Amino acid sequence: MEHLVEHMRVSFHSVHEPKCGICQKHCRFFESLREHLIGPLPKVECARIFSTRGCNICLNIFDSPNALRIHRATCQLSRNGSALISRMSRLSLQGSSDCSIRMQGGQAVALACKMVGGGSDGSLDLCARVCLIGEDENIIFQAYIKPQIPVTNYRYETTGIRAEHLRDAMPLKQAQKKIQEFLSNGEPVWKIRSRGGKARILVGHGLDHDLDCLGLEYPAFLMRDTAKYPPLMKTSKLSNSLRYLTQAYLGYDIQTGVQDPYEDCVAAMRLYMRMSRSLNHPRDYSSGSGENRNSYPTWRQRELEKMTPEALLQLSSSDYYCWCLD
Repeated sequence: MEHLVEHMRVSFHSVHEPKCGICQKHCRFFESLREHLIGPLPKVECARIFSTRGCNICLNIFDSPNALRIHRATCQLSRNGSALISRMSRLSLQGSSDCSIRMQGGQAVALACKMVGGGSDGSLDLCARVCLIGEDENIIFQAYIKPQIPVTNYRYETTGIRAEHLRDAMPLKQAQKKIQEFLSNGEPVWKIRSRGGKARILVGHGLDHDLDCLGLEYPAFLMRDTAKYPPLMKTSKLSNSLRYLTQAYLGYDIQTGVQDPYEDCVAAMRLYMRMSRSLNHPRDYSSGSGENRNSYPTWRQRELEKMTPEALLQLSSSDYYCWCLD
């Protein structure tokens, strides 16, 4: 028991957690790191250095202000290129159920849907438009989807969808088949659940909801949801919106008018690619990498001494979930 209490005086942080490049403080969320560096009540010395050598998008610290200026040219992205393709993609869909599956390389694909309303009060989400893109941000599949029950609210102000767009739209079951075949490369779901196979990584924001509205299932270990990834969340129970994440961590605005699922796909894919590039951490931290010694106050040590061994062991390990599945 005494050994366990001594063990608890060492706080093991996950090597996946965001960390201040100045004082090396571990944070569970980028939001916490942002507050630590920028405010409203930042650590004074860290904030002073960050103000001249820190990137307010990726929160990294650079050797000099000049190095920071060079970095910012690539860190802050633009929506201009994707916006043009997005407008063209919307035009190509007007009044048409035509669609195509474009097979391509790349391990990850991003999916986004736009919902119209069903039910007596229009609050039931019905998938009416879907888009799938690859890592190169080119469209793999897009289509208007014909809901299986009557639409009572087209939510035109945000979706841009009218009744005529869905009149000859693709049936939901046909869209399900096309998307599932592409994601799993033609393999049945039970096979990719057990061994992955050649299935692709599925990226998105609020993927559980999108898949549920599409009537699809996909293995959790192959999903990368920007609404659930710990570094991008507000807290362990609250998610940031895709609009906020894009502005804060990519440097541009989305969803400023009629929302296009292609634009959402691009934002989610860019967030995934940016976070993935930062996953060059060591894989084995059970032996002590990422260890951070923490002096517990006396009252906390007395509290630890009263806890059971099982509770102490549970507290001593990190429950952090990383996209690398470590």
